Amino acid sequence: MNNWKSGRKILLGITGGIAAYKIPALVRLIKKSNCEVEIILTDFAKNFVAPMTLETLAGRRVWTNENFDFSIPHIKLNDWAEIFVIAPCTANTLAKIAHGVADNLLTSAAIAAHCPILIFPAMNENMFDNPATQENLKILSARGVHVVQPSEGDLACGVCGRGRMPESNEVMLEIFRTLSPFHDLAGKKVLVTTGPTHEYLDPVRYISNPSTGKMGVAMARAAWYRGADVKIISGPVEINSYGFEVVHVKSACEMLDAVKENLSWADYIVKAAAVGDYRVKNFSSQKIKREGKDELTIELAQNPDIAAEVGKLKRDNQILIGFAAETQSLNDNAHAKLERKNLDFILANDVSAPDSGFASDTNTLKLIPRDLNEKEKIYSGLKEDIAYEVWSDVV
Repeated sequence: MNNWKSGRKILLGITGGIAAYKIPALVRLIKKSNCEVEIILTDFAKNFVAPMTLETLAGRRVWTNENFDFSIPHIKLNDWAEIFVIAPCTANTLAKIAHGVADNLLTSAAIAAHCPILIFPAMNENMFDNPATQENLKILSARGVHVVQPSEGDLACGVCGRGRMPESNEVMLEIFRTLSPFHDLAGKKVLVTTGPTHEYLDPVRYISNPSTGKMGVAMARAAWYRGADVKIISGPVEINSYGFEVVHVKSACEMLDAVKENLSWADYIVKAAAVGDYRVKNFSSQKIKREGKDELTIELAQNPDIAAEVGKLKRDNQILIGFAAETQSLNDNAHAKLERKNLDFILANDVSAPDSGFASDTNTLKLIPRDLNEKEKIYSGLKEDIAYEVWSDVV
């Protein structure tokens, strides 16, 4: 399956903020993602990161004011690049770009850019909140420049506040969101459930399954790349939640309540969670002791079917996508769930197949639409690549 993120051409501008120390890790990630990178370094940025370090990681020369030569790099680099990323971007450089000042190689390249520009402001909180800085950000945003708001945390000046540049992996996510071939979910709201549920017997024991939430997060991330606002309702599993609002739940009943609470918000609902079919009928408020018990009988009660509940409640203009994780009779079971739960699409997979299902980075899925005029489709590959393709067909 085609990976649209591979082979992209990234022009990276580095200005003289303390956050420049993070950039070698970013360059390493860019190369690890099989992308090309050209780097422009301002004179002040050289105080925080050495050109030789960046050249070693990038595998090519770093452009500075000193080697600004007859080749007119500020034009040539923009003709080559698919995106111009400025990270970190100081208040000074931000002001120059906003007002058309081209007094060094980086700002000259920014003025000449005809590819998307992605800026990561990073500075002291007072500098960021200054009305002049905020006005410059508005000017750039109005021109179509993509500005990523800094995060809050400990700043180099010793205070805790807003002004931190995101971590390198988060910068990469923003780069790929800007480079996404499609932004057809812009303005749409996508609600995704993911991960397992835990159905507790007593305070320390529960019934669950091996779901890691990877497929649900892949669906969420692909929707976010395509411009959607994304909210995840996650069972007890660790996920990379950057860019998402996350609601944490444990049990199936908690997940149902969270879905109902957010249902009216969503345009698309993706039911990717591996929800437990049963819960313990009689929960023990104290730890069940083994002493004197050769056997333990646990009585189970059926959990609510969240997808079926949503199928009853959803509006006509909401799209409901379900999953069928099966070990036998894949087509029959998936078609039955599609009808029974009033789904618009179902993604069926054999979780017993090699390199598929729970915990795997890869998967093989079959998309079955409710509309009989639409064709079924099979995807195989990395989960995030599959998810991107699924959204192409669903949208």
